[in-house]
Amino acid sequence: MSALPAPSESAVRRALVRAERGVVLDAVEAETLLHARGLGEGEPLDRLLTAAGRVRDAGLTSAGRPGVVTYSRKVFIPLTHLCRDRCHYCTFVTTPGQLRAEGKAPYLSPDEVLDIARAGAAMGCKEALFTLGDRPEDRWPVAAQWLEAHGFDSTLGYLRAMAIRVLEETGLLPHLNPGVLSWEEIQRLKPVSASMGMMLETTATRLWSQPGGPHFGSPDKEPAVRLRVLEDAGRCAVPFTTGVLLGIGEDYAERVDAVLQIRATALRHGHVQEVIVQNFRAKPRTAMQTSADLELQEYVAAVAVTRLLLGPKARVQAPPNLSDSTELGLLLRAGVDDWGGVSPLTPDHVNPERPWPNIDKLAELTADAGFTLRERLAAQPGYVLAPEPWLDPRVRPHVAALAGPDGLAVEARIPAGLPWQEPDEEWGTAATGRVDLHVEVDTVGRSTDRRSDFDAVYGDWAELRDRTESARDGSSTARSGGDPEVLAALLHAEADPAGLTDAEYLALLGADGADLENLCALADAVRADVNGDDVTYVVNRNINFTNVCYTGCRFCAFAQRRTDADAYTLSMEQVGDRVDEAWAAGATEICMQGGIHPDLPGTAYFDLAREVKKRQPGIHLHAFSPMEIVNGAARTGLSFRDFLTEAKAAGLDSIPGTAAEILDDDVRWVLTKGKLPTATWLEIIGTAHEVGIPTTSTMMYGHVDTPAHWVGHLRTLSRLQDRTSGFSEFVLLPFVHHNSPIYLAGVARPGPTVRENRAVHAVARLLLHGRIPNIQTSWVKLGDAGTQAVLRGGANDLGGTLMEETISRMAGSENGSLKTIAELEAMAAAIGRPARQRTTEYGTPSAERLATARSDEGRARLTLSITPR
Repeated sequence: MSALPAPSESAVRRALVRAERGVVLDAVEAETLLHARGLGEGEPLDRLLTAAGRVRDAGLTSAGRPGVVTYSRKVFIPLTHLCRDRCHYCTFVTTPGQLRAEGKAPYLSPDEVLDIARAGAAMGCKEALFTLGDRPEDRWPVAAQWLEAHGFDSTLGYLRAMAIRVLEETGLLPHLNPGVLSWEEIQRLKPVSASMGMMLETTATRLWSQPGGPHFGSPDKEPAVRLRVLEDAGRCAVPFTTGVLLGIGEDYAERVDAVLQIRATALRHGHVQEVIVQNFRAKPRTAMQTSADLELQEYVAAVAVTRLLLGPKARVQAPPNLSDSTELGLLLRAGVDDWGGVSPLTPDHVNPERPWPNIDKLAELTADAGFTLRERLAAQPGYVLAPEPWLDPRVRPHVAALAGPDGLAVEARIPAGLPWQEPDEEWGTAATGRVDLHVEVDTVGRSTDRRSDFDAVYGDWAELRDRTESARDGSSTARSGGDPEVLAALLHAEADPAGLTDAEYLALLGADGADLENLCALADAVRADVNGDDVTYVVNRNINFTNVCYTGCRFCAFAQRRTDADAYTLSMEQVGDRVDEAWAAGATEICMQGGIHPDLPGTAYFDLAREVKKRQPGIHLHAFSPMEIVNGAARTGLSFRDFLTEAKAAGLDSIPGTAAEILDDDVRWVLTKGKLPTATWLEIIGTAHEVGIPTTSTMMYGHVDTPAHWVGHLRTLSRLQDRTSGFSEFVLLPFVHHNSPIYLAGVARPGPTVRENRAVHAVARLLLHGRIPNIQTSWVKLGDAGTQAVLRGGANDLGGTLMEETISRMAGSENGSLKTIAELEAMAAAIGRPARQRTTEYGTPSAERLATARSDEGRARLTLSITPR
């Protein structure tokens, strides 16, 4: 089928000439080339295959293995044949009744899984391909009952457990194909697999949405959902296999679109390790059993066009069992360089009517076409040779045990089980780099202005800048006189501070001149009613235990790669020593956060909490951002609730509500590539409240956001607080731009204005009235004068002494990393307000803590704690 009329012969010739010249094809040209037919010398399809083969050959030469076509020797483990989807061509999926009739359980048992894996290992297989239906427990009660009876909360939980057992007991490398996954589920499965996969199949939404379509009634086959999985796999740095299924009713334009969508996500993230071009084969006892198989020349034309669109670096795969042996040479001519997984033991359970070719015969046929067949691992060589950040540290030894110096498999090697465990050093890695960065960054600086791969990582900044330019600061025009809208909103706020409409709060956020002074005065009066005149602060120490982070947030100048000169990871002893120093200085709180280090095990967060409490049982541990909790839960395989419960038992007292940025997914995409969606942040914080862990709440503003986003953010926090009552304070964090990548790229503006800082603090006091009693200002980001200004306009809390603060300093903040008690109290005194030391929970510290913090020894130790050693 084609969305356009069949092109003329001259149109095909013109497109061929462009392909032969190596010109990048557009969608129309690619669709035109799908019509190429004729294998005689000089005929259109012959020329198309020659052009595609030339591109493939260039890629293999560039990769250092000219003329080498690869395959993976595998076993096929069908964990379950149950599925919630109803694809009209599928014979893999069955029903509970059919399984009962065959005397089979809903899932393979652990012994059955291991029997398959052990037999495969004995035959030299190195990959365990786990294939299963999508979330069968959502459709079939018998699946949920089986899982519960065997101690698993989900199919994915069982899959994870079986992958670990296969690694430990056989040494085979799991390649997981569980279908549609969330971002968190990808994170949970990455530590137990060398690679993952999911066929995109098609982007033709009509094949899913319209009755009679092959994917109608299959929730997991919606193209938008599957494209989201491709994106999330890229953000998680998972070597990922995907591909297209041709001949199920899509037209030629839709075939091209699917390949282009794969290409786009591959270019963004670099994670697509191979693209399968699979031809439809009709199967008996399916709704599409009378549909015609994809015709051979149509198929090889599609393979060749896919190669031309994806370019030389891509690995293009065709399943060798879905074509006759006499046709494999034609597929190689079309640009194929990988046969995928081939098993000497297990059948292709998805296409059971098509047996795998004998591997020796496959090597012979490949050689007949002029190529050498080599065995690879479940992860393609590029990911094996440059494992960071692609391979989880717990899987890396298993991969290395089977890999040769070229990243391909050592073919004669028989896999052997290795322990799957957290890395065996204290942290999973030795402390690296400098541990005094929080001080030396001020005098020595970073090793470079920004990452060498900045453009590749952060994409097309001009487009992002254009998208955000018109939205910035939409309501912040200075007003020389009183604004009637502001006046009306102020009158309403006098009577009901938290009861204004969004439009009224937006008007207040645009206040300037006398209007701004009136807004701040009103907010200050509300503050006085709620908090009195005391300006509160906590004596605490900030410990950033590592700055190694691979989340790739675009605003962050703190994050370093492991190999960067400024990278550091504190040892457990170093963390404990800092806790002791803080206690000796009179601190009542440790505030602790770190980067998402690829080597740190999920249990490191529990170890940190236990170390803090072992050193000083009486200190309050305020630690671990929602991003860290996602990471820890994924690495340990625990749910958010179970992870938080375990962290609380280990000593965690409260959680900083950081990583909130702006709770709007459009803004979060620009800032973080969507690495922590709004819904996930809210789920983690809400769950923390439910298990008895209070949190703060935050908002980072002044980058690519608008005042409307600020109001929406505050509304979102209000709704959660109404449900859980778990927020102790709201902390406003002005964007510090100086070293921030998103600012250096010209996308973000250089932080909020002084006027905006005053207005947003005041509006926060009003909108959150009756919900969150404490509004905290950041002296690190605002400086003394800015802090005093917002204390006069609704804020009541200064936060902490910190003793060290690396994140803001790395971003370019110029306001220090320590405030002494005397300095904080002087800041309050300068605006005529008393200062009061508090605990994290806004109580009063013990007399011993108050005395220690004010003693000569305490002051000396506080200063010593930030002196380079």
